[in-house]
Formats: sequence, structure tokens, C-alpha cells
Amino acid sequence: MAEPRTVRRERFAAAHGIADGDAVADWRELASRPRSADAVLICTTDRMHVEPAEAFAALGYHIMLEKPMALDEESCRGIVEAVERAGVMLAIGHVLRYTPYTRRLKEIVGSGRLGAVMSVQHLEPVGFWHQAHSFVRGNWRRTDESTSMLMAKSCHDLDWLQYVIGQPPLRVSSFGSLTHFTAENRPPDAADRCVGCAVEPACPYSAVRLYGGMLERGEHTWPLGVVVDDFTPDALRLALTEGPYGRCVYACDNDVVDHQVVSLEYEGGVTAVFTMTAFAQGGHRSTRIFGTHGELIGDGRTLTVREFASGREEVIDTAAAGDMSAAGGHGGGDAGLMDAFVAAVASGDQSLIRSGPRDSLASHLTVLAAERARLAGTVERVPRPVR
Repeated sequence: MAEPRTVRRERFAAAHGIADGDAVADWRELASRPRSADAVLICTTDRMHVEPAEAFAALGYHIMLEKPMALDEESCRGIVEAVERAGVMLAIGHVLRYTPYTRRLKEIVGSGRLGAVMSVQHLEPVGFWHQAHSFVRGNWRRTDESTSMLMAKSCHDLDWLQYVIGQPPLRVSSFGSLTHFTAENRPPDAADRCVGCAVEPACPYSAVRLYGGMLERGEHTWPLGVVVDDFTPDALRLALTEGPYGRCVYACDNDVVDHQVVSLEYEGGVTAVFTMTAFAQGGHRSTRIFGTHGELIGDGRTLTVREFASGREEVIDTAAAGDMSAAGGHGGGDAGLMDAFVAAVASGDQSLIRSGPRDSLASHLTVLAAERARLAGTVERVPRPVR
């Protein structure tokens, strides 16, 4: 394994019994060695995916690559061409495709019970605290340092819509902006940091409450684990006093949107609307699918199917495994992805991977087109994955 941060590298190596010589600071050191495994997991930051993906593909490793696969069309196509040229498998980390909930929903849509799907409404409630952590204070707050909000967070959702509907869209339009987390909305008596701020106790975005509450409850997981390596009150106070995660949400250098809507048109006149908003409690996505013979309402765990002709209503509990956060395993999607990838590598059966290179390329092209539409105020055609 390669990890540049010493504390985390040593902790991970100790937990998994990795020898000192096999726990290094730079992935390039591992790529300079002869192939030593069947597969590699590439979990670098968004802007650091292309080089290792192409390098390990050339070495013959099967690859599980975190989403987004890359941040522009040419880089995405370059990764796909690299794995196809090398004859290795690629799975993109679109974990929503692998949840028990999605599997059951996809079965219902494919069974014909809803008739032909005509339109879909899909909501991602990012969560006020998640937005503050990752997209206002955190690593994904700026487009120039990471990527757009739609690519960083909601490429999951446009990919999921493609998977459920069964095809990529033809055209997209989009609206959204950074509206709330700006200096104009800063309370008059707010300090630059939550520690010692007069309005912090009543602020919904209090870093002291979010991270301090996790520490008190012994929740040494994400997102607290991003803020501190040492889970102690002194370490947390220092991090909130000096580090990025203690900043006032109205006094950061963020520029990504805090709410966005994407409208999509598919072959045959099928339409979909996706909404991403920071201003929600967070949790599971919710979806309504409207067909010619029935409709489906889903809340991330429970599916309600209503058939028009019979008037029958069925409620299906998919028993989601954990919530949709990283700490919750994304509703069983994390385990589902890894089970499928390992099984595909072990058996040589690439069909077990539901988020392969060409499908993922198509959904990334949709995200890029939607962001162009938002910035230009246009309706954009989505390029095809095969040129």
C-alpha cells in the first residue's frame, strides 16, 4: 500500500499486517516494481487518478478506481483506452449500483410492472453537515483544486439514473449556484472560527458541535477521522483552532454550488430530473419512477409499487445495510462493489462488474455536459462513449 501520511500509513499497515517494505509513501514506488498482485485499488484524490490508473493498467493489474474516474473527457477516455489496451478489468466506485436497494428497484423496473418508464424524479439530500464538512471547509470546496460539486458528489446520481433507465441521456440542462455559504450571509457577530465564536452555539454548521459530538460518542470514523489523527479533546481543539475544518462556513474560500437541478432527456422521450441540495438533514436518496402501468416510490430502503389497473400497492423493505454516508458503507454499496470486483478478478468474469469502463465513461460525459449547461445557460448534447 502507498500512503503519503506517515501516521495513517503506519496505522493501516499495522492493522492489516503489511510489511514495512510494502507500505510506502508514493504509489510510484509500487508501480516501479514487478507486478506483485492481481489487482490494485486506486483511492488517490480526484485530480490524481489518471497517472496511476494508466501506469497500473500497463503493468497488468485489474483496477478498482474511485469515482470520479477523471475530471475531463480526454482523461476519462484515456483511462478507458488504457485498460482496454492492456486487457485488464476496471471497476469505477459507483457504489449506488451495488446496493440491495438498487438491485431490487432495477428488478422491478425490468419486470415490466411499471410498463414503460416515462419520467423519473431523483433527489440527493447531501446534508447540511456534510456540505459544511466536505464542500465548504473541506477538500472538495473549490473547483480549481478538486472539481465541480456535480462531478465530486453527484456523478453517483447521474450514473445511477443511467443504470436504472437503461441508457445514457441525449441532452441535458442544469441550474444551480453557490447561494448560502457566502460572506453576505455571515451573521454580524460571527468570528472567523467556530472556537470562541459568539453565535456558534446556535449555528447549525458549528464545527464544535459536529466533531466534538462525534468525539464524545466515541465515533472515531469519517468525518471526524478526516479532521484529526489523534482522537483526543486537545487534538480536536487544536485542529479546530488552526486547521481548515474549524473555519466559519461564511468565511471560507469555497466556490462549488450548494444546490443544483439537472434535467435530462433520453431516447424515446423519457425524461428525468435530478436535484442536489445541501439544505437537508442528509441520508438516503429518494426517487419516484413514473411508468405507463404504474409508479414506484423509493426512499433508499423501502420501495412502494402502485399498479394502475389492479389498484394493488406493494411495499418492499430492502433492509438497507447502513446509511448512505461513508461511515455507513453507503447503504451496502461499498461491500457490494468490493464483493463484485473480487469475484470478477477471481473468476475472470468481467460481467460481475456493474460499473465498468464504457458505462462509467458515458455517465461521466453526462456530468461534464450538465456542468457546461449550467455555466453557459444552454441545453447540451451528451457525447457518445464510442467515438
